[in-house]
Order: sequence, then structure tokens, then C-alpha cells
Amino acid sequence: MTLLIFDCDGVLVDSEVLALATLREMMASLGRPMTMAEADREFTGGSLAATLATAERLLGRPVPANVGEGFGRLLFDRFRRELEPVPGVRDAILALPYRRCVASSSSPDRLQLSLEVTGLAPLFEHVFSAVQVAHGKPAPDLYLLAASQMGELPERCIVIEDAVRGVMAGRAAGARVVGFAGGAHAGAALAEDLRAAGAEVVIRSMEELPAVVRRLAA
Repeated sequence: MTLLIFDCDGVLVDSEVLALATLREMMASLGRPMTMAEADREFTGGSLAATLATAERLLGRPVPANVGEGFGRLLFDRFRRELEPVPGVRDAILALPYRRCVASSSSPDRLQLSLEVTGLAPLFEHVFSAVQVAHGKPAPDLYLLAASQMGELPERCIVIEDAVRGVMAGRAAGARVVGFAGGAHAGAALAEDLRAAGAEVVIRSMEELPAVVRRLAA
């Protein structure tokens, strides 16, 4: 039986634009302005620990705890007010008769908020976070954990990802990977970047997902 493993940010929920805008505000407040393209390149697809490490590398100094916590609260407030599911994702999921779970670089509380605010939480058997593994994406640990806990072989899993790090993680785990380049944050080069990272198929709309998954599962 095929197991579908969905990334969350940029695949299920259109959170990346909100998250990147918040990170850009934080970096600017610390004296390191960033363009949206640079923030996307540096931060998208990383775990909380990786995001903090990247911010400190770019700043050349630690991020003060109170600053990080303040912007974390700001992001959650924005999610409660503005976060929306990726267009068409609910119908695409319900059209597929396969088991499914979420495996994301986000923290458990961010995942819970994202899925509850958008009404997607009931659609998944389990939600896995990068805090549960030693190494986040692009390492395969998170996808291997999800497959193991769900009782499926990695090669019988189909991963749906929107980030280069995530595609690399899925491939390293031995899963088949569908790249999604239809999120609000997706730039013109994203589809090609996902293919170059190893995505077997790249889609730009969730309407395409059911047919692609059925073909890969067959």
C-alpha cells in the first residue's frame, strides 16, 4: 500500500511568504536587510535549528533570545489571521485513496497551528516534525522516521515537497518525490530547481496531484 508523505509549509499551507516576510523583518531589525529572493534561498525548507544557524551565520553573531521569541510570536499571530491552505490541496488529498501523513521541518506547535487554522488536521493520520530526528532535511532522517512509524518501506512512499532540501531528503530516503512549484512563494526557477534536486515529477497545481500519484503508485 502506498504511503503519501506531505511536507507542510508551501505544500499544504501557503505559509512561506508569511514566514519569509517575518524573517526579513527580524533580520532587518538586526542590521541585515535581505531581499525576498535571498531569504527564500537561505531559509526555505530548513528546520528551526537550521533557520537560527543560518540567521547567525548571516549576521556574524547570535540572535538575541528575546528578538527570536518576539518574531516567533509575530509569525504565529500572522498565521492565525492570514494563513490559508494551498489552493486545491484539500480536494486533491480527498481524491487519493492512500494513507497519508505529514513530515515537516517546522516545530510541532507551528505544525499544529498551521493544520488547525486551515482545517487540514483531520486529513492526516500522523504529523512528524524535524525535532524528532538528529538531522533535518536534506538528510533523510525525517522521511525514514515517518515511513518506519507508519509501517511502510521508504520505496513504497511518495513524498510531496516544495523545497530543494526536502526533495533531496526524500530521494536520500529512497522514496519517490513529487515536486510542487505552485505555492505563493514559488519563483520562476523553482520547478527546474526541484527537478535538478531529484524530483521525479514537478507540478504547478494541486489539481495535477491525483493523476501523478496514481501513475507513480501503479
